[in-house]
Amino acid sequence: MKTEQLIRTLAADNAHRARPVGLVLALALLAAAPVAVAMFLAGLGVRPDVMTAMHNPFFGLKFVDTLALAISAIVVSLHLSRPEASVKGWGWLLLIPVGILAGGVAVEMMMPQKVPMMTRLVGSNSRVCLTAIPLMSLPLLAAALIGLRHGAPTRPAIAGAIAGLLSAGLAATLYASHCTDDSPLFVVTWYTIATALVAAVGALVGSKVLKF
Repeated sequence: MKTEQLIRTLAADNAHRARPVGLVLALALLAAAPVAVAMFLAGLGVRPDVMTAMHNPFFGLKFVDTLALAISAIVVSLHLSRPEASVKGWGWLLLIPVGILAGGVAVEMMMPQKVPMMTRLVGSNSRVCLTAIPLMSLPLLAAALIGLRHGAPTRPAIAGAIAGLLSAGLAATLYASHCTDDSPLFVVTWYTIATALVAAVGALVGSKVLKF
């Protein structure tokens, strides 16, 4: 076999094996989503004043930020599922939700507020946030790890951590519709802590189940 033909064959084979990772990941997340939604509806539910809250731009910002995290993490996860991949050159995507949230905090700090900063930061649902997001993330994290196992990540712990970010972003999107604390200060504190916990679990489990 000629060298050029061998290269084309290997490239085609690699592309063929890369496609199912995204498909399996999507199917696994779709299968896990109803479980997370059922957990949400059974334990929390949508906040009763949601129609009024929709007029608050900071309420919408929560969804923009959590979905940005989930989408960025999905892209990075799929990239890391390839054996030759590295975080360098792709990790910047994870800065998108950070930038969105930082912008929200900056805008809020410039606005006149009747409620003290510490009150907005602590909020009234911090314990629920730290419990609900990690719990609802578990089925999504399991699904993400199942999907990524069909790839060949050479950095299993990092890939697992990104899978944790992915699942936490999706779970936080659900939780955001229940949470009555709309301040970006609350989000940057408690959502971030909850997300970090899920990422740590993902890194720990991923280091074992994603070994190639």
